[in-house]
Amino acid sequence: MSKTKKIFLLLNLVLVIGYINWAVAMKERTLRDGKLLLLELAPVDPRSLMQGDYMRLDYQVNRLWGERVSEKRETVPGKRGYCILKIDSSGVAQRLRFQPGIQPLGAEEIAVKYYSNGNQSFTSIHIGAESYFFEEGTAKKYEQAKFGGLKVDAEGNTVLVGLYDGNHKLL
Repeated sequence: MSKTKKIFLLLNLVLVIGYINWAVAMKERTLRDGKLLLLELAPVDPRSLMQGDYMRLDYQVNRLWGERVSEKRETVPGKRGYCILKIDSSGVAQRLRFQPGIQPLGAEEIAVKYYSNGNQSFTSIHIGAESYFFEEGTAKKYEQAKFGGLKVDAEGNTVLVGLYDGNHKLL
């Protein structure tokens, strides 16, 4: 292999490792500084036989939007945007609206990025992590999960921090 190819490969390797480290640092910052949201989980098939001990997550705010679309023929601003949430008195985030940009935000409102893989009817949106892997043999513990706990940063990025029971206790 020529010296030029070796330098090119080394440079690419450094760039990839740099990008991965930057992405990890951003997630760590969100975990450290982000605001905790509890999103009610919607019922789904709790485990996957192909992937081991794993739970597919769906949030109630996603489901409610799908029902509203079919009833009222509403649309969202685009395939990507922000879901505006507010934490209610019980500590659970409730959806207020969708908007194309992070601003405007009212008092106590939190913006979370969403995306949709649908067409203009947007019956399916995605907010936050869609799966949770857990240690083999601990499935019973997670069957009681009622909420997904996500940390959200100022830009609307989320990181799943765990599953919570009906009393808002981390499982």
